[in-house]
Amino acid sequence: MKSMGVRLEYAPGAIPPLHEGICNSPDIDREVIVGGQAVDGVETITSFVDGEPAAYESLLAGLETVREYDITPADDGFFLYLRRDLGSEGASLLDALARETVVVVPPIEVRSDRTIRLTVVGHPSALTDVMDEVPDGIRLDVQWVSQDVTVSESPLSDRQRAALRAARDVGFYEIPREAGIEAVADELGCAVSTASELVRRGEANAVRRTLEDGP
Repeated sequence: MKSMGVRLEYAPGAIPPLHEGICNSPDIDREVIVGGQAVDGVETITSFVDGEPAAYESLLAGLETVREYDITPADDGFFLYLRRDLGSEGASLLDALARETVVVVPPIEVRSDRTIRLTVVGHPSALTDVMDEVPDGIRLDVQWVSQDVTVSESPLSDRQRAALRAARDVGFYEIPREAGIEAVADELGCAVSTASELVRRGEANAVRRTLEDGP
């Protein structure tokens, strides 16, 4: 068996409405799907969303495909339970990834840069079929391949990484500090509250990842 980390990127006209809403919202960074299933055209998922519950609910309110959902606030975002009807683009994506000998392994990271990051595990020939049969409007890039059964860890989101980079560039981390969070917000072109939240979440993820990788 092999493991393969893939990056799926939607073309502008092919992105599903909910994912497009995540990309366009300044209050939602990403959604990390930790489990789910699709039965008879209905998808049920549980996920953790880096963002504001009200902003995400406003996206769900405009979708006729949503059957039910439940949101539980948390310190860094919220947990989501969602059931919805799959559109044609969702069904075709599942068909492309579905194989008798291929497993899609959570977490599945839905990013605000129009991409999805996930891991698939299976027979090498079946993984090749996955790469060859991705639907139109979706580009698949292989990020890594392993001979072992493994999964990719959920890294910093692109917006969190950009916020930390901006903070470094303006002197936010210099000792003594050369600039405050207002300068970071100016660098990112966003509200001070948004910059503060991105920096705080990015720092938390970076520290957690560093400590987990250490001895």
